[in-house]
Amino acid sequence: MNPSPYILSLCTQELVAFPEDNPERTARTVRKHFISYLSVRRLLALVLALLAVSGYAGAGQAANASEAAPPQEVFPLPETLYDTQTFTGKVLQGGGRVDFVFSSDRPFAQCHASTIARAPSGELLCAWFGGTEEKNPDVGIWYARFANGAWAPPKRIAKVNETAHWNPVLFTDPESGVFLFFKVGPEIPYWQTYWMKSTDAGLTWTEPVELVPGDNGGRGPVKNKPIILSDGAWLAPASTELGAWKPFCDRSEDKGATWTRSADFAIDPVQVVGKGAIQPTFWESSPGNVHALLRTTAAKIGRADSMDGGRTWSPMRLTGMPNNNSGIDLEKLADNRLLLLYNPIGQDWGPRTPLNLAVSSDNGETWRDLVSLETAEGEYSYPAIIRSDDGIVLCYTWRRERVRCWQIPAAAFE
Repeated sequence: MNPSPYILSLCTQELVAFPEDNPERTARTVRKHFISYLSVRRLLALVLALLAVSGYAGAGQAANASEAAPPQEVFPLPETLYDTQTFTGKVLQGGGRVDFVFSSDRPFAQCHASTIARAPSGELLCAWFGGTEEKNPDVGIWYARFANGAWAPPKRIAKVNETAHWNPVLFTDPESGVFLFFKVGPEIPYWQTYWMKSTDAGLTWTEPVELVPGDNGGRGPVKNKPIILSDGAWLAPASTELGAWKPFCDRSEDKGATWTRSADFAIDPVQVVGKGAIQPTFWESSPGNVHALLRTTAAKIGRADSMDGGRTWSPMRLTGMPNNNSGIDLEKLADNRLLLLYNPIGQDWGPRTPLNLAVSSDNGETWRDLVSLETAEGEYSYPAIIRSDDGIVLCYTWRRERVRCWQIPAAAFE
């Protein structure tokens, strides 16, 4: 046997102990340590192999985790005057309420697109569409009444046929009663508008009929309430979605019996990328001067103006207010301030949270965010807002599971 110097070095301690004149014993010692050396090498190779496999698997798991959960995009949010808890406290201390319109034990899986109105006698009415999920044939129009300090259980109020029902809009004319508009049809571009009327604060309703017989595409209000102008005319914020998104105004001078459609608002496709704008919300700043804010695909809220009672409109322009391509609504107060409900996310099809309430004192040119009503993950969207005797009432989709309603006294804004 002729061991290498390295192998001999492993045996140095024992070789020193044995004289060179005992070659047989020296050979046995070398063989023993050579075998130990081979065993150590095998063990070391096995350990290195296991570590390599473990490292590869760990890297693969990390890569898979990275693919499954990409970094959450962060959006710049406006500073609010109040945090949610403080504002909620002001609402409750002022005699207001924050309620779910119905319990989690509901007769439908999903709900969306709520609307609110106050009957001439003071009761609140809230409506929404509900069913398995949006666009399913089982979706109908549901509503509930708030009277004597509580919400009554929800009832299905309308199911014209076995196709999807959409976007109810409640509207009160103090002289005529409460009206309910809604869309019917399997596809949005070809849906039809129906309407109903109640003269007893929502206890009973007329049978639904088409608003404009033979229409396909949607006449009358598409999401937000009509307004009553200083000359008594009704203006309904409208839009269509056949190809491009096109907003317009429907005007009635005989309390909804007949309607005259404006031209579509002009939209610059260079400025407004994507499909366009839909779902206006209206206010009248002075007799005949009407304004609209709109949902757009351009990551900002749009605006258009009319100087002749909604008959003709300026081209739509983009404001500085962010929009996530989701619905908004607005209400003008007695002191001419404007309150706006919106998701302050400047991304087309961006998240529908948070949901903010903002105020303007210069006819909508600039805004100050008062509070984020909802800040958690999930969907808080499609708000509706009206005035009450002492403040405002608003409602919105809460995670497509429920509808939340705030009754906010004027003292909460002081």
